Amino acid sequence: MIETLPAAFQMNEILYELRDHSLGLNCGRWDYIFSYIKTFQAHPDRLLPDRVQVGMAQHFMRSYSDLLIYTCHKRGVHAMGGMAALIPNRDDPAATEAALELVRKDKLREVKAGHDGTWAAHTALIPACMEVFNNNMSNAPNQIHSMKRQDASVLDEEDLLQSPRGVRTMEGLRLNTRVGIQYMAAWLKGDGAVPIYNFLEDTATAEISRVQIWQWLKYGAELDGDGLGVKVNLELFGKVVEEEMARIEREVGREKFNKGMYKEACRIFTRQCAASVLDDFLTLDAYDYIVMHHPIGSSRL
Repeated sequence: MIETLPAAFQMNEILYELRDHSLGLNCGRWDYIFSYIKTFQAHPDRLLPDRVQVGMAQHFMRSYSDLLIYTCHKRGVHAMGGMAALIPNRDDPAATEAALELVRKDKLREVKAGHDGTWAAHTALIPACMEVFNNNMSNAPNQIHSMKRQDASVLDEEDLLQSPRGVRTMEGLRLNTRVGIQYMAAWLKGDGAVPIYNFLEDTATAEISRVQIWQWLKYGAELDGDGLGVKVNLELFGKVVEEEMARIEREVGREKFNKGMYKEACRIFTRQCAASVLDDFLTLDAYDYIVMHHPIGSSRL
């Protein structure tokens, strides 16, 4: 799985070293976005737009995908697409159909680009993924020999490093805060993959929310849209955290909120977002919390 920015520059070397043990490479898109911010954390000119705008249509992401396909097919191995993190909602058929349509579009992009297969966040998405790939691959097992991405050979490092385009908004800051806290609360209770707003959040997606807030705070990012002219600082972030915690309580219900780990998650998440030095991983503080509160031999129930 190619899920860090430096690895995109070493795909040939990785395939060579794993030549007797690997069938190909996979686009780990969410960790890759996290890695992009982490790699350029000291560069104020690399501020990302809202998380929802950083998708595979961005030039640096599309270039990464094209280069992976070209590299794999040149060497006769499989190039696998990334995870569509949208998930069905059994209580909302309209939301489920909307999610499925977005998944179909994402998989169509992948198969047209030359990917040989893909992976899904939820088993209910597999039929839609299979349908798209089968309909566009003429029942061939892969596209290794039929579709070599020769045009990707002209990509240079600037294609892989181009800053994403888009806007930074107050809603983007709020969503990052709300998602980050809810994910951390679930993680502290033992859930590593959590459906939040019809999207499967895991450490990779939650990391994007955390490091993006950290990046915006560190460099005083100016917000667009309704927050036009407002710069992200600790005072604004503190106000957003307070308001989003109240919203989380309303959405999950007071009883569940009080029985959950939301307050502990809020302390961990906000400390990391406001830290002067970026923590390597979101879960580092959380592991310390678990060890502290659940020593060896004690029950977590």
